[in-house]
Amino acid sequence: MDGLVVESHLPDPGRLKELLTPGAELYISSVPKNTHRKTQYTTRMVRYNGTLVSLVSALPNQFVKEALESGELSMFTDYKILRPEYTVGRHRFDFLLEDSDKHEFYLEVKSVTYAENGIAAFPDAVTERGRRHAMALQKLVESGKRAGILFVCQRPDAHEFRPMWDRDPKFGKALQSAFETGVRIWCITVNVTLEEITFLREIPVNLNID
Repeated sequence: MDGLVVESHLPDPGRLKELLTPGAELYISSVPKNTHRKTQYTTRMVRYNGTLVSLVSALPNQFVKEALESGELSMFTDYKILRPEYTVGRHRFDFLLEDSDKHEFYLEVKSVTYAENGIAAFPDAVTERGRRHAMALQKLVESGKRAGILFVCQRPDAHEFRPMWDRDPKFGKALQSAFETGVRIWCITVNVTLEEITFLREIPVNLNID
């Protein structure tokens, strides 16, 4: 930054090796001076082939919360938030929703940053936590509950979503099994600017093994 090397926190657990390449243009923000942190900066975005990609894995939850409240997501226009960060047994899900008929719906949100040739894929690193979430949602559906996973692709240049089978086949199989049981699976893309992210479109989900 300004010719100096600085250390910056990266709030994304993925490898990101396709995005964080030598010479990549990163956007960082400073933290308040009274914050007790090892790093004084947070990496927010990277510009990849001219496209801004958000690297804050918690941002989709904030975005989805606001989109649910405003009715912006067509698949959830009939739902309201009962509780965020809802715990069931040993698992904590991002949202507990309720529709107009008082049916509860358990929703997990996943951040997607990888996309190649228009294909968004998740995860870019093995995610045992993600696999357990998919299995837990499957069990909820098997017990008569309703549940789903919403993948939020934090970039606009994808037209289809797939599990990253070569990176984490166990997660792919868990997602496939959950879907076949009745867990709903969606993926949306967003427009990313330096000021905000906004809903772009829902894209098809392809769970077939390549």
